[in-house]
Amino acid sequence: MSKQIETDFRTFIKFWVVPLIIACALFLFFKALTGLLIIGISIFLALALKPLVRKVNDFFTRHFGTEKKHQTASAVLAYLIVVVVIGGVVAVVGPVVVNETAKFVQHFPDTFENTLGGWEGINNFGKTIGINNLQSEIANSLNGLSNDLLGVLGNSLVSSVSGVADAVMKIVLVLILTLLFLLEGPSMMRAIWASLGSGKDKKSVKVAQRIASRMANVVSTYVSRQVIVAIIDGCASMTIVFILALILGFSPSLAAPMGMITMLFYLIPMFGQFIGGTLVTVLLFFSNPVAALIFAVVYIVYAQVENNVISPKIQGDALNLRPVVILCAITIGMYMFGLLGAIIAIPIAGCIRVLLEEYPNIKASRE
Repeated sequence: MSKQIETDFRTFIKFWVVPLIIACALFLFFKALTGLLIIGISIFLALALKPLVRKVNDFFTRHFGTEKKHQTASAVLAYLIVVVVIGGVVAVVGPVVVNETAKFVQHFPDTFENTLGGWEGINNFGKTIGINNLQSEIANSLNGLSNDLLGVLGNSLVSSVSGVADAVMKIVLVLILTLLFLLEGPSMMRAIWASLGSGKDKKSVKVAQRIASRMANVVSTYVSRQVIVAIIDGCASMTIVFILALILGFSPSLAAPMGMITMLFYLIPMFGQFIGGTLVTVLLFFSNPVAALIFAVVYIVYAQVENNVISPKIQGDALNLRPVVILCAITIGMYMFGLLGAIIAIPIAGCIRVLLEEYPNIKASRE
């Protein structure tokens, strides 16, 4: 016995066409995810540059009048300042890291002999812990490690070329889009709000505009204050290294690059300060082990002062987020998008806080 089920056209659309459209939309979204991330990073950087653009525009206004054409010049000049500064830091830090590493490798035999007593000292230490020929064990381990590394490098050599080209293309796209968002973003947003506000639902548009403005302010405020603290951290590291160089007799020219390293890594929330301090300690060890040890101790003490006094005073209540919320946001962002996710996690959490605070207004505007 068979039954005939009749369905109307609307039911057919609801149960077959709509799920198919959703599946296609999700497929296209994941295919375009890299492009969307590039656009999102560009918007984030454009918002982060807003305070600097505003400062440059104020300078132009004080000295050259209040014409609107200064906004474009301010955006371009602020953008160029940031690009030149970052390029200069990379140009200074890169050669120093390479030179210090090469110097350490070159002088490693003498350092090894003077600090550890050479292989004889290593073997004597091995006997105290029950290993008769520690030299042989270390040599075998190093040979195995080098073979594994050579295998990995050989397998990834071909893919690395295309990976570098892909990374360069993404960086170029981010740079271009950031500049375009700086130049065209304000006028685009004014046009969008004007078109939306021309309808009947003006109250909802005003609420949305206020929320968007608050979110943009969260991003720009967080980044600008984080940069200020990073500069202070870099200056402190530079001063410590410079004083150690004068006392212990190694090159004072290392002070500026070491300060730049800690400044750059401080921009990574939570863990950047530790990574930067560790890297500087390792690089100083290549030149002077005693200086590296002293720097590590002094920098740890300074980090406590910075985290408990300097940073809270500068950051203030800009985001009004509890430490546990910040750590959870960084953890989620890091596991979703790696280092990039860790950097943008805190301002995104601040934007979510804004949405939660504005939810009653959103609900009221709809009613």
